[in-house]
Amino acid sequence: MIELLPERRRRRTRIGLVAGGLGTYWPQFPGLLPQLQESARYVSQRLKDMDAEVTDVGFISDAQEGAAAAEELRRADCDLIVLFLTTYLTASMVLPIARRANTPVLVIDLQPTEKMDHASFDTGAWLAYCGQCPVPEMGNTFRRAGIEFRSVSGWLRQESAWRRIGRWIRAAHVRAALRHARHGLMGHLYPGMLDVSTDLTLLPATFGSHVEVLEFDDLRQRVEKVTEPEIKARVDLAREVFTLDETVREEDFAWGATVSVALDRLVEDFELDSLAYYHRGLDGEQHERLAAGMILGASLLTARGIPASGEYELRTTVAQLATQAAGAGGTFCELQALNFEDDVVEMGHDGPAHLALGARDPLLRGLGVFHGKRGWGVSVEADVRPGPVTLLGLGQDRDGSLSFIAAEGAVVPGPLLAIGNTTSRVDFGRDPGEWVDDWSASGVGHHWSLSLDHRAADYRAAASLLGIEFRQV
Repeated sequence: MIELLPERRRRRTRIGLVAGGLGTYWPQFPGLLPQLQESARYVSQRLKDMDAEVTDVGFISDAQEGAAAAEELRRADCDLIVLFLTTYLTASMVLPIARRANTPVLVIDLQPTEKMDHASFDTGAWLAYCGQCPVPEMGNTFRRAGIEFRSVSGWLRQESAWRRIGRWIRAAHVRAALRHARHGLMGHLYPGMLDVSTDLTLLPATFGSHVEVLEFDDLRQRVEKVTEPEIKARVDLAREVFTLDETVREEDFAWGATVSVALDRLVEDFELDSLAYYHRGLDGEQHERLAAGMILGASLLTARGIPASGEYELRTTVAQLATQAAGAGGTFCELQALNFEDDVVEMGHDGPAHLALGARDPLLRGLGVFHGKRGWGVSVEADVRPGPVTLLGLGQDRDGSLSFIAAEGAVVPGPLLAIGNTTSRVDFGRDPGEWVDDWSASGVGHHWSLSLDHRAADYRAAASLLGIEFRQV
């Protein structure tokens, strides 16, 4: 499926790197600086291996060089700055970097090996191991300056330390995706869903992203230009991706393929990173037909890393984009039922699914009616493969602030609904009714993103970089 549906490539995450130590030491201990610079080169390469564009401004030895590094990093527009304390250095060398770049900072101190050789070490050798010495100084200075402090301490090739660093780099991927995202919002609110309503100013104000308000006529105009060869090519692609149920009618299949081609064009023309949509329609008119034909194309877009969700769920497409950027996918979800015999929560949604997350080939099923919505046509029936999963929702509180809300569980095998929905059975290790009560009290809203693996720590880190609250149920 990866070959058939290549993932959308976006602006690469930008990581700034600056290493430093106190220049007073260099003439006193001639071998120290080359050793520390070699460690800095190793750190730079490890960061590049994390699918990031690294702006390495080199090694600073005094406050003047720190100020110059701050200016270079400010121009680089980084998503995260990594400050490598190789040995002791003063806070005056570091604070300008944190203040002027206007970018979240991660402080790391990685000594050369697990421990010193006390019998053979002199002062110069010891200084290569005291990168942790200034960490409390930095923490206090950051606090007094009103800057959030984050740090990872360890040794240079300690994989557990690099896993912690990797968590912050994944968080930077999320920040990068949301900072530069263009979210499409097409149609109108599902009537009565007050929780779904979102203040459109909040996204650019909180993340820096853009919301493009679209009409279904923007899609209609593109549907009218789809050619027969394009329809045939999209039908052929869908036959490779999906298993077709006998309920699929050829005319509905062709219409879904037509809308899918037009959706791709809409996404390209408006450079969209996500799309939330809904249209009620009336008596089979053109806009109702467009809404009924969305699911095939929206699922294909979601599989390429461009989440497309129904019910006008802008905040959930943001959550899906966040989980996608973290490398965990993300399928549109809501509560469906509780199983008190197996102690599982059944969740999923009709409509678009993230095809790459499934345990089996997705099924294309024909429907005479969509529950709670006008329309007909083809729908996607899929699941999420068994194993650890994390839910992520984007909540909006009374004061208008946004928050990440997460819960970790495990998808377990068992019977699933066969009604054209994405469905998964999730075990949270507790009574499902009590879990629903706590989840509902978190402020999460009607829908969320269901992503692979246990990623709450990643999403907590992403919330930190984005400057929003994080809650875990």
